[in-house]
Amino acid sequence: MKRMRSALFVLATLLGACAAMPTTVDGWDHRLRGDAVVLLGEVHDNAQQHRLRLAALQRAFESGWRPAIAMEQLDREHQADIDRARRERPGDAQHLIDAVAPSSGRAGSGWNWAFYRPFVELALRYDVPLIAANLSNADTTKIVRGGYPAIFDEATLAALGLDVPVPAEVQSAQEREIDAGHCRALPPSMWPRMARAQLARDAVMADVLRRSARGGGVVLLAGNGHVRRDIGVPRWLGPLTSRVFAVGYLEIGDDSTPDTAFDAVVRTAVAERPDPCAEFRRRAAD
Repeated sequence: MKRMRSALFVLATLLGACAAMPTTVDGWDHRLRGDAVVLLGEVHDNAQQHRLRLAALQRAFESGWRPAIAMEQLDREHQADIDRARRERPGDAQHLIDAVAPSSGRAGSGWNWAFYRPFVELALRYDVPLIAANLSNADTTKIVRGGYPAIFDEATLAALGLDVPVPAEVQSAQEREIDAGHCRALPPSMWPRMARAQLARDAVMADVLRRSARGGGVVLLAGNGHVRRDIGVPRWLGPLTSRVFAVGYLEIGDDSTPDTAFDAVVRTAVAERPDPCAEFRRRAAD
């Protein structure tokens, strides 16, 4: 398996953008217009995907589209900080990032803001809303430990659609994603609780998109798992689903997510990274 992935990485490095760009330029740019609700996925540490995604958005803005930009990287409780930073220093992307992620310049701060700063700059340059879309890690931890009532009251649960159990196949699919995403190192008893937190994130992001889309188009920048039509944010959007266009940005050789989960797929080279499962194996061995 390792040899196969290495060979795929070499091939992807050689072909890289050549394989991805035709899909981006010729295939679906026309969908980024009007009141479209566009979900652009990502593998968080893949620089090529961020560049391609940014280029697609830049072309859409240059053609006159003015959607709100919602980001998984911004937690919902920081919306006031975003708005204040824009008033204080209009056009200063780093000031805004420092306001919402004060540890952004230090190792271990979570997101690599070098990847996301250009999207913040794009929103500021064209003066479109920049929306904090995500549920914080602190809130998701509370959900894992205490369920939805740990952070949501009954009215909010109903508004988000979390007052009704999800279909069994959606629950199972999310649990499989949790298991695979944690290198199959978690005990099965944790899967439902962590899947519940993932469902809450998707429901919250969908609520943000519903409210942001009232004035026209909106773009969500989020991980591929969130933009999947089958189990991600789109299934929480209700009538707004008819306006959704979801693009998965996947790495060549990654078959963990079916292409059919998206309206379009862009394949890129595999990013160089340490073995993501090494730490899980180390902990299991201790």
